[in-house]
Amino acid sequence: MAEAALEAQEYLRERTEDGHRAAGRTPPSEGAPTRASGATRVVDDAIRSYFLPVTEDEKLLQAPSMAVDFTRTDPWRVLRIMGEFIEGFDNLASVTKGVTIFGSARTHPDDPQYKLAEETARLLAEAGFAIITGAGPGIMEAANKGARNAGGRSIGCNIELPFEQGANPYVDTLINFRYFFVRKTMFIKYSNAFIIFPGGFGTLDEAFEALTLIQTGKIYQFPVIMFGRHYWAGLIRWLQSRVLGERKISPGDLDLILLTDDPHEACSAVVEAYEAQSRAITPREAAGIG
Repeated sequence: MAEAALEAQEYLRERTEDGHRAAGRTPPSEGAPTRASGATRVVDDAIRSYFLPVTEDEKLLQAPSMAVDFTRTDPWRVLRIMGEFIEGFDNLASVTKGVTIFGSARTHPDDPQYKLAEETARLLAEAGFAIITGAGPGIMEAANKGARNAGGRSIGCNIELPFEQGANPYVDTLINFRYFFVRKTMFIKYSNAFIIFPGGFGTLDEAFEALTLIQTGKIYQFPVIMFGRHYWAGLIRWLQSRVLGERKISPGDLDLILLTDDPHEACSAVVEAYEAQSRAITPREAAGIG
C-alpha cells in the first residue's frame, strides 16, 4: 500500500508538472522557491517512515501521540484551521457571484477542452461572475485566463501537496490552504455553480461532494455542470444502469447533473439558476432558511 501511495503521488506530481510545461513554464517544483501569502509551506517529514513529506492534512488525521510539542498537537492545528477559515472568509467576503471550474492540471493549451474552459470562463466573467479554481495549470489555468481576459475576478485556492504545485499566472486573488476541507468549504460557500471539466480523482471528488450536498438539501439551486459529453458518458451510463438500476439513487438524482459541450449552454444554466435563486431569497429568508 505504501508503494502504491508513492506511485500515485509521483504520477500526480508528473501530471501537474506536465501542465506547467505545456503552458511554457518551469514547474515550481523545479525552480527556486517563491514567497506567497497564506499558508506557509513547511512540510514535516519527521514522522513518516517511507520518505515522503507529511502534509498538514495527514498530521491532523493521525491518531494522537505522546508528543509534548504543542505545535504538533491537534488543539494547535484547530487554531491553524480557524486561521485558514478566517483568511478565506476575509479574502472572499466580497464574492457574491462566483463559479468554480474544475478539471485536469495536465490539459494542454492546445487541447480543445482548454479552449472551451477559457471560453466558458470568459462568458461567465462577462456576466458578472467571479471565477474560482484550484489555481493550478491545465483547465484551472484556462478558466483563470478566460476570467482575466474578460476583465473579471480570477481567484485561485491553492492546496499544500507533498510537492510544490504552484499557481498559474492568471490568478488575481490567491489563497493558500493546508487543509483540503477548508479549501472545499470555500469552493462551495462562494460559488453559485460548479462546472466540471474532464479530470481525475480530485475533480470527481468535488463533483460528488456538490451532488451530495444538493441531494441532502444542504445547498439550494446549485447547478453541477459536467462539461464534455464524450468524457463523462461512461460515468453517466454507469450511474444510470448500475447505481440507479439497483435503486441506490432516485431517478431525480440524475437530473441534478447537466451534461454539455457548449460554453453558452453552461453559462445560461448558471445565469438562470442564479436569477432563480435571487428571486427565491426573500421568501426563503422570511421562512428562516439560510
